[in-house]
Amino acid sequence: MQIEDIEAEFASIDLAKFDETEAMRLGHILCDLALAEKMPVVINIRTGDRTLFHAALPGSAPLNDLWARRKSNTALKFQLPSLLIGQRNKTKGETLDRHGLPLTDYADSGGAVPIRVKGVGIVAVATVSGLPQVEDHKLVMRGIGVLSAG
Repeated sequence: MQIEDIEAEFASIDLAKFDETEAMRLGHILCDLALAEKMPVVINIRTGDRTLFHAALPGSAPLNDLWARRKSNTALKFQLPSLLIGQRNKTKGETLDRHGLPLTDYADSGGAVPIRVKGVGIVAVATVSGLPQVEDHKLVMRGIGVLSAG
């Protein structure tokens, strides 16, 4: 995906509200989408200090949990999708090390998308890990789209 496409896509998602109930709804939406297509993923929705939803679907691996944590840390730190951070870094020839962020705790691979509420800002992050990074990102965006539609 191109940087401009990711930026435009992210700019288009402002939710009216997001709380524990909405996190559970989004988690179930993502599970349903992933299970229907037999995607071996981990799904994690969290704030900066609290896990709101977590599921490890059939075929996922323990490393997916670690990748989800690292990608969500990046999305929360920069308040942007981890795929966007990775694409920008790749274009500039930079890494997260440049920002002083250890790779044991941060990853700029796609799959973590901040949840933004109108008039409030970023309140959480939804993360998928287990597919190629662009597919992880697309699954999260599909889920957010379904949640915002109704």
